[in-house]
This record gives sequence, structure tokens and C-alpha cells, in this order.
Amino acid sequence: MSDEGKTPENGDPRKMLEDQILDDHPRLGTEDKFKFRCHPGVPCFNTCCADVNIFLSPYDVLRLTERLGISSTEFLEKYTLLPVQKEMNTPVVLLKMQDNEEKSCHFLTEEGCGVYTDRPWPCRMYPVGLATSRDTEDGWSGERFYFLMKEDACQGHNEGEKDGVEWTVREWLDDQDVDAYDEWGEAFKELTLHKFFDDYGPLPSSKMEMFFNATYDLQKFREFVFGSTLLQRFDVDEDFIQQMRESNEALLRFGFLWIRFAVFGEPTMRVRPEAEHAVQQKMDEKKKEKENSPPFSTSPEEEGQ
Repeated sequence: MSDEGKTPENGDPRKMLEDQILDDHPRLGTEDKFKFRCHPGVPCFNTCCADVNIFLSPYDVLRLTERLGISSTEFLEKYTLLPVQKEMNTPVVLLKMQDNEEKSCHFLTEEGCGVYTDRPWPCRMYPVGLATSRDTEDGWSGERFYFLMKEDACQGHNEGEKDGVEWTVREWLDDQDVDAYDEWGEAFKELTLHKFFDDYGPLPSSKMEMFFNATYDLQKFREFVFGSTLLQRFDVDEDFIQQMRESNEALLRFGFLWIRFAVFGEPTMRVRPEAEHAVQQKMDEKKKEKENSPPFSTSPEEEGQ
């Protein structure tokens, strides 16, 4: 992981943004309505795709790498920033803007988004956002809620009022095809908000690297899974192994299971009996060597005295 794009502020930028949302935006339910319409004839068309912080989920990266036909390693190096702060529990990946005056998105064209059907979740949701209220002091999990972003530069709200184009939040989510993104996003959020961090704090660098590769850099994770003895040591269904060879989604699913096992200590993986026996045998041999070794060594001169 690189520290390119490191920001001077302290704290996890995702949490800072969510705290601001909680304070500044009214909450919406799935049946609440709003008016909005975006199309190439709107004066601000394409301006929202510049100078903006887009946080990418692992599924966002997966979809974009497959759309572009490049590896996750190449995508992350070329198109993302990885801000690093001591208080961050897990990696944060931001979409990098171009180094031009507008700081526009790399995938923006005159006709609009060049990766539209595989665009990231935040772009897909706009102008609707999703957040979770703070957990209560008595341990209840915070409530998920939606909110509406109204920015001065965006004329889509005025266009919706003028043309009478009205949506419920649910209709908007269906129209933008966010279900798969939401499912993966919720699974990833369970990892980033895991109780492990309450007990042990941020991950050490080696575990952070593991977390990053197993969730974001699937090319490196694929090399680890199929280029090591991992599948020999753990009992993984053969059909699932074949799916991982053919599908990045299956590999990402395995990555989430691996993080729960290797980082959080959950029993999501089962060691093969023969591998467990081999490890135990080595431990027994080391113990036997230690028991048979002298408590201290003596020099030849000392032995002759």
C-alpha cells in the first residue's frame, strides 16, 4: 500500500464524512419522495464528475477493473489514492481525479460517464446517500437511513421540479441498480466495523496489508491463494475453488472469509486434519528437542576442568 494522497487531517475520512452527514442532513425512508432529473441538456451536466471525493468499496474496484480489462494492482496504482492515518482501522481507497484544472474524473467523456454501467456506488446513488446513525450507549446498532444531497452546482433538482419528475427513494434505488452494490457494501461494512477494533485497535502494518489485498487487490490475493499452500492446509470445497479460479466475485467472497479467520480469529475456515496433524507433529518434535537439550552449554576448556 502507498501513502500517496495522505491527508493532514486526523481520523478515518469515511467516518468524518458520515459524522458530517448525520449532523447536516434530514433522514429519509424508502417511501419518501424527491424530484430530480439529470440529462445531457442540464447546464451542469458532467460538472459533478470533478473535484470530488469518491470512496471506493472492494466491489467498486472489482467492477471497474473488469470493465477496463486491467488487473486490480494496475487499477489501484493508476486510478486511486490511499490516504493513511494512524486512527484508520482499515484501508481507505479514493478515486483519483485527473491532474487538470477541473480535476475531472478519469472516466469522464463529453457524452457523460464512460463506465456508466459499472460506475461506483456513490456515483450510482447520487443525489441519494446512505448512512447509519451512531450506535446507542446501551449497545443498540445505529439505524440505516437515506438522505438527499442538494448542492448549489447541481441543477438536477430544479430540473426535476420543472418537469415534475418525482421518485421515491426505493424507485431511485431500483432504477440505479444498486442492489448488488448494497449487498457487497454491507458485507464490507461488517468487516470495517468489526468489534475486533474496539478490543485491539487499528491493525498492524502486516495485517493491514493482508486486509487490503484480500479485499481490494484481488490480483495479489489470487497469487497468494493459488501460489501458496493455503488450499492444501484448509478444507475448501472443490466447487468453490473452481469458482474462485473463474470469478473475481467468488474470490472476493473468499477474501472476506479469510479476513474473518486470519485477522479477526473467527472459525470461518477449517484446517485440514492432515495439515493440523503435521503442525502438531512439528510442535511435538520441537518440544522433544527442547526437553533433550542440555540446560546450558559448556566450552571444551570448561569440560576439561
